[in-house]
Amino acid sequence: MSSSREGALNVYNAITDFFLIEEMVVPGSCYWNTGIGFDKGEVSEDSDGLHTMQVLGQNMAWLLKKLNT
Repeated sequence: MSSSREGALNVYNAITDFFLIEEMVVPGSCYWNTGIGFDKGEVSEDSDGLHTMQVLGQNMAWLLKKLNT
């Protein structure tokens, strides 16, 4: 990703709006679902991004379990 977390707000809103208009279930996280890094592998040093992705993965797993019951 080449923008800061806040810089991509309009793009995230447009994508989320599209999913919701198409009646998709959209799991969320505790912050924007991005990791920040400029060079290859650098995103693994973004502790906020890693935490956000961990929470997103947990929420996705929970949602999949609920949808399969």
